[in-house]
Amino acid sequence: MSFSSLGLSEQLVRATSDQGYETPSPIQLQAIPAVLSGKDVMAAAQTGTGKTAGFTLPLLQRLAEKPRTGKGPRALILAPTRELAAQVHDSVNLYSKYVPTKAAVVFGGVKINPQMMKLRKGLDVLVATPGRLMDLYQQNAVRFDEVEILVLDEADRMLDMGFIRDIRKILAMLPPKRQNLLFSATFSGEIRKLAEGLLNNPVQIEVATRNTTADNVKQSVYPVDQSQKTALLSKLVRDNAWEQVLVFTRTKHGANRLTQKLEKDGITAVAIHGNKSQGARTRALANFKAGEVRVLVATDIAARGLDIKQLPQVVNFELPTVPEDYVHRIGRTGRAGESGHALSLVSADEGKQLAGIERLIKKQLERREVEGFEPKNNLPLKPKAKADPSKARGRNPQGANKGRSFGPKPAGGSPGRVRGGAGQGQGRGRPSQQRRSA
Repeated sequence: MSFSSLGLSEQLVRATSDQGYETPSPIQLQAIPAVLSGKDVMAAAQTGTGKTAGFTLPLLQRLAEKPRTGKGPRALILAPTRELAAQVHDSVNLYSKYVPTKAAVVFGGVKINPQMMKLRKGLDVLVATPGRLMDLYQQNAVRFDEVEILVLDEADRMLDMGFIRDIRKILAMLPPKRQNLLFSATFSGEIRKLAEGLLNNPVQIEVATRNTTADNVKQSVYPVDQSQKTALLSKLVRDNAWEQVLVFTRTKHGANRLTQKLEKDGITAVAIHGNKSQGARTRALANFKAGEVRVLVATDIAARGLDIKQLPQVVNFELPTVPEDYVHRIGRTGRAGESGHALSLVSADEGKQLAGIERLIKKQLERREVEGFEPKNNLPLKPKAKADPSKARGRNPQGANKGRSFGPKPAGGSPGRVRGGAGQGQGRGRPSQQRRSA
């Protein structure tokens, strides 16, 4: 199918063609007609599948059907991070190339006065982070009485980041008669609860099974002691001649430390996180995209919304505390149908996080040891199961806990090593949600 077959105008179809897109993705096939119909929409799809165009294109068409009479905004798009807000704003500008539309983006970390000046001139589409939007409202710089369409993008992340209070305040100020669109990478119980109070008989779209990872992203685990992680990362970058790799750490300080160590090792690297100014974050991302920096080290919050075309590698230097964040992290590679590789450097003390991730994605990740970096303690091959007393009889007591492996010893290999183990060790259950450091 083509974009024109979905009911989009010739101007919008031409704009998609200018970007090299001819065939809609699965999320776009379902979301665009639903949004054009004027109905509320609740949509979930893996990252990198084209969710932004899925709501941007039909939103622009709906606005173009009738001219702006006031100063607006007529469409309000809320995003959790500065980078995602900027990315969505860029998409609005790209797709509105042949449609007379005024758009602006507002977020924290930069001066507020220039943003206030933009809003005074009038606009159709406003992309904003919740915190800065509330600041602008309190200074009487923005009004919501003309809002016809509300979009919550990456709604799951906004809840994780504690924006629910700001979101509820914003919702209370909007006109009751409007179209609501909720887009997310995953549907958690909290998201569904939010949707119940926000959406009116929504069209529900779920392109991929919840919390699954893309088939075109190869995933592997490299067991290694914590003290050897930086050296192993340097070796992998050099031996594989990686020119562009995104590396995730759990904390801001960890991102800074790793960047400094890589630079000392002769590998160009830069960090982005919440403590960096917006200017520094923008420059870091631009240098990375331009190939001037080989390694971009990021925390989960800073990396949310990063859209880097043909990013071949993502490395988890540390596993996330919340398993769902693993899905979001590796979704930075393998975007728009490209293949990608996600590697995780995992030490024995991260066995619990690894087990939680494997339960969530219902897949055993392949373990691959690197010569010279074999860990002192092996990782568990699958989540520990509680002993069944009824099956205890006949068990060989001498075989229990023998060796240094936490899992069964495969034939023909060193203790705990698995080659090509994907698809084994499926587990059930959902790990508890924990707050993680940005």
